[in-house]
Amino acid sequence: MAKPRKVIITCAVTGAIHTPSMSPYLPVTPDEIRDAALGAAEAGAAIVHLHARDPQNGKPTQDPDEFRKFLPAIKAKSNVVINLTTGGAPTMGVQERLQPALQLKPEVASLNMGSMNFGLYEMLGRFKDFKYDWEKPYLAESDDRIFRNTFKDIAYILESCSANQTRFEIECYDIGHLYTAAHFIDRGLIKPPFLIQSVFGLRGGIGNDMEDVMHMKRTADRLFGDDYFWSVLGAGRGQIPIATMSAAMGGHTRVGLEDSLWDGPGQLAKSNADQVKRIRTVIEALSLEVATPDDAREMLKLKGGNNVAF
Repeated sequence: MAKPRKVIITCAVTGAIHTPSMSPYLPVTPDEIRDAALGAAEAGAAIVHLHARDPQNGKPTQDPDEFRKFLPAIKAKSNVVINLTTGGAPTMGVQERLQPALQLKPEVASLNMGSMNFGLYEMLGRFKDFKYDWEKPYLAESDDRIFRNTFKDIAYILESCSANQTRFEIECYDIGHLYTAAHFIDRGLIKPPFLIQSVFGLRGGIGNDMEDVMHMKRTADRLFGDDYFWSVLGAGRGQIPIATMSAAMGGHTRVGLEDSLWDGPGQLAKSNADQVKRIRTVIEALSLEVATPDDAREMLKLKGGNNVAF
């Protein structure tokens, strides 16, 4: 009897989409981010995708020293694969966004495959009261903000990190981003196996209809063949339905409070671990197996947790 297929769960612990006032459960301080990452790993996440925040006001930061406040403790207490952002926030330049991955040399780092409108302003219709003065303008002004990821920016990140042997979670918010990834593969800047993270449901990117998911998968199959692993990120209420589609279609999954604050209709998730447990239940109900961190390392040909700079 064939062994069950293994599905990698990535958990995005905290990020630049949501602000602290939106949920009391969103990790902000280094201790909260550390505990959330460890909880997600214990629940079944093979990879944790990490941003940092200013502990005084919860604002996204790419200061490597803020990452150093929680990365060593996560590494000491867990075998989980650590994935650092090079996206940071849409308000940051590429040089600032690059620093954590460049200096800390993680096994995996995220990399967005294109410039795009990145509209968060509709959240103002759902959230009215803000604790910090930066939160409301950050959302409101996103109707006139471009998340910059030019060909030059992407090449700069790839070339800067090439000596680190860091592999990339290649984030594709639309079909054209898949073709951009193929372009950098042709240039020799991205090496197989590729981890293609298809992102659905963010304003400015592809939608979250089943047809959108299938279109992304068909296009990625045609462009990358057997050289890639496909994972999905569904924003907001699309998180678990889209992750379920991916698992059923032969792919992998990403959940976490960076992408969705919810654990069911109208119910805030109390932890990242809650979301990991929910998708784990789905994966196991499909008679599939949840991949361990070492499974993920083997599948993605990662350099190993001992070869990082934290």
